[in-house]
Amino acid sequence: MIAVIDYGMGNLRSVAKALAHVAPDAKIMVTGDPAVIRQASRVVLPGQSAMPETMAALDATGLHDVVLACMADRPFLGVCLGLQMLFETSEEGPSRGLGVLPGYVRRFREEELALPGGERLKVPHMGWSPVRHVREHPLWAGIDDDARFYFAHSYHAVPADAAMTTGTASYPTPFTCAIARSNIFAVQFHPEKSQRAGLQLLANFVAWHGTS
Repeated sequence: MIAVIDYGMGNLRSVAKALAHVAPDAKIMVTGDPAVIRQASRVVLPGQSAMPETMAALDATGLHDVVLACMADRPFLGVCLGLQMLFETSEEGPSRGLGVLPGYVRRFREEELALPGGERLKVPHMGWSPVRHVREHPLWAGIDDDARFYFAHSYHAVPADAAMTTGTASYPTPFTCAIARSNIFAVQFHPEKSQRAGLQLLANFVAWHGTS
């Protein structure tokens, strides 16, 4: 059973639908029930909101400790804000994170968004961008280096340990958009909205045993 954590925020149904497409024989549960989540063999933490409200929602629903427990012992996938929440702090708010991974989350800086021709990129970063594989990982299986994924975000993670970065995208300078440590894999982009490459990543997650 794969649990998609429902803490009252985020684009949960599209993630669940994409998982059901790549794993038709799996039981996909969108749930905020701690007991059900603890029974899941795999857990997905989506996110599509602001960090302060999301952390408050995790506390209010009693899911904070459940999420931490699941990250300790089974394949765990974080999506978008579900990646950012893994770190210690975020400039958004500012706010604390779950503190599972060392590092912080920062907003794109205006001075970093200038293109060579003088134009400036806009925040949020929305649309399709190539993702470069910084290092091999089972969740990249069958996905071309520089395959395009769909992004929608204004903040990005800055891991304290560069070895955690498994993928980068550029806007216009490179930033971490995929991280991995042990049984945890998390992405800044939305695999459920990323067509073939995104579905392949989700299929890889379903088959993954939680080791790199």
